[in-house]
Amino acid sequence: MRKGVGFEGIAVRYLQSLGYRILHRNYHCRCGEIDIVALDGEALVFVEVKGGKSKVFGDPAERVNREKLRRIIACAEEFLQKHPAESYRLEVVVIRGDEVEHIREVF
Repeated sequence: MRKGVGFEGIAVRYLQSLGYRILHRNYHCRCGEIDIVALDGEALVFVEVKGGKSKVFGDPAERVNREKLRRIIACAEEFLQKHPAESYRLEVVVIRGDEVEHIREVF
């Protein structure tokens, strides 16, 4: 099992505890992948998940760089062409051991 799958599971449970409804996990498109696509009320939310048990390889949040964001946004735009939504945003869930950091409204 990929390490990311465990972190994504933690993120899904966390988001569900906030009332998010999970629509897709690992949504693939020609531009890349979105870890989680969810609904928060009427808003469509694209969620990138990053995790790590230690900071040996740097903080997990640092792996959400400009190129990664560009690919996520391109994939989100493709998703929105197929599934239009009036309200949408990008969020990041960072998991460090037992700590969950939720960065809302990246765009």
